[in-house]
Amino acid sequence: MFPRYLTPRLAVALKRSPVVYLMGARQVGKTTLVRMLAGDRGMAYYTLDDPAVLAAARADPVGFITGLAGPVVIDEVQRAPDLLLAIKMAVDSDRRPGRFLLTGSMGFKSRSEAAAALVGRAEFLTLRPLAQGELERSKRNFVAGLWAGDPRELMRPGNGRSLVPRVCAGGYPPVQGKNEADRAAWFASYLAALIERDLMSLARIEYPERALALLRAVAAATATPQNVGSLAAELGLPAATARRYEELFERLFLIERLPAWSASLKKQLTRRPKLVVNDTGMAVYLLRMNCEGLEQRPEILGRLVESFVLAELAKQASWLDPEPQRFHYRTRAGAEVDAVL
Repeated sequence: MFPRYLTPRLAVALKRSPVVYLMGARQVGKTTLVRMLAGDRGMAYYTLDDPAVLAAARADPVGFITGLAGPVVIDEVQRAPDLLLAIKMAVDSDRRPGRFLLTGSMGFKSRSEAAAALVGRAEFLTLRPLAQGELERSKRNFVAGLWAGDPRELMRPGNGRSLVPRVCAGGYPPVQGKNEADRAAWFASYLAALIERDLMSLARIEYPERALALLRAVAAATATPQNVGSLAAELGLPAATARRYEELFERLFLIERLPAWSASLKKQLTRRPKLVVNDTGMAVYLLRMNCEGLEQRPEILGRLVESFVLAELAKQASWLDPEPQRFHYRTRAGAEVDAVL
């Protein structure tokens, strides 16, 4: 099992907040991590992937929560959103820290009632695919070195290995150590299940195959300021539909917006963000490529390497408390800084 360097920050959050919500894509290791914490801390563990538990939680959310004894872990809580309102009621009457450790594979709409129920009551953390340091069991943290201003951390040489195999493998735990054919088979199954199970539960998807085509188009232009309207036109999708699909993929933690940095908050909100695929292994699969083919396509490889670095920065930043914000920067003349922390 790989170490997860978010664990110390998660442990601190449980000591100071009544609810801790651990978010992240399916299969990044949330369940493994929270089950380990549950065992170490004597917390009861419930998963809403269990049909009986899910049925009980949906039938009587308040009764389900009030019937729990002691601190608990509730895995995949997004499958019964009304539980969050019941948790709000429980926390409002008893705000002891560490009462609820929740996990979810879908992000909230910012305006949703369920998300609002936890405001001021919960800390939200994101578990991302494995970082290179976790894969190598090394605790080096480039972002922490930047923050500390430690030149020794910043100037350490790498091991000289090519980035291409790392880009192709990405960070999902189940594909580590697999060959390229087996990785492709896993990603095919993963995305099919994600669209059938999660995407369809979030919204009525008229054309699931076009949703996947949009995700492929985003992967092809990853780490660039993308115009979703233009992508929609290329795919024969209404622009509103494409924007909805994009939002859904964000909520499933497959892609992420990297906002533009500006000294003016107003300009930060209006300048075009970059769209980044959160895992380069998945991006390579979506582009129907392999390591050998990538080395022959420097323009695609360049975007994937940038996405790989942005993902590494996001993972390392998530281990820090408080977590640094991340941006990109581009001048009107076209000068660019790929990442601003």
